[in-house]
Amino acid sequence: MWDVTDSYLPSLFDLSDRVALVTGGSSGIGRAMARALGRAGAHVRLVARDRPRLAETAREFEAFGVSVEVHSVELGTLSASAAADLAADVDILVNAAGVNHRPPLGETSPEMFAETMAVNLTAPYLLGQAAGPGMAARGWGRIINVGSQQTWSAFGNSGVYGVAKSGVGGLSRSQSEAWAPHGVTANTLIPGFVVTPMTAATVAVPGVEAALAARHHLGRNGVPEDFEAVAVFLASPAAGFVTGQAIAVDGGFSVH
Repeated sequence: MWDVTDSYLPSLFDLSDRVALVTGGSSGIGRAMARALGRAGAHVRLVARDRPRLAETAREFEAFGVSVEVHSVELGTLSASAAADLAADVDILVNAAGVNHRPPLGETSPEMFAETMAVNLTAPYLLGQAAGPGMAARGWGRIINVGSQQTWSAFGNSGVYGVAKSGVGGLSRSQSEAWAPHGVTANTLIPGFVVTPMTAATVAVPGVEAALAARHHLGRNGVPEDFEAVAVFLASPAAGFVTGQAIAVDGGFSVH
């Protein structure tokens, strides 16, 4: 039996004195991952658009004893200088924010294309450019990019969202190639179908939620809490030899 006084598990997973920046940190998967990183000891820097939801999330985190700060940011117009202000000193970068316009590809407007690419791919790139060199200089860092089933396959009107999420997988591999020799890992998380505010419109269609649940080997759709442990693992010393990977946390959805 594990002795609670033993230092072995803390040596693997403790994130004390680390700074973790999480985009999309006020709802859904991002919120769950940020909470888990904070409860593992990291100081959490939440980035999202919705000020009231950010404030509510911060209050929740503080009740758990998490050290947290909030930044209301429009990632669709993020500049390189703003990215540097947010991310230059972080040890852990989690890009979980997303925008999902999914009309048929032929009906996608230039404005939809621009916003989808800006939030889902350009912002993670800019934040990675701001954080990665500093991590490498310090000899330690973790980048976790949240992808999608569309990172590796077409699914449900993938459209421009699929283009952006495919790019996220390539971004993680490029970040790993650039900075892993200096102690910085970069990986992509691939969710199955997860019930979050972002997927509310899909869930609202009669029969769709049950049909998607049936596609998972586990027979259920995902919930944000399914991503807590994997976030701590990938951010921790325990995952120091895991990099450049697309890691499915999808209940078997991708292999059904």
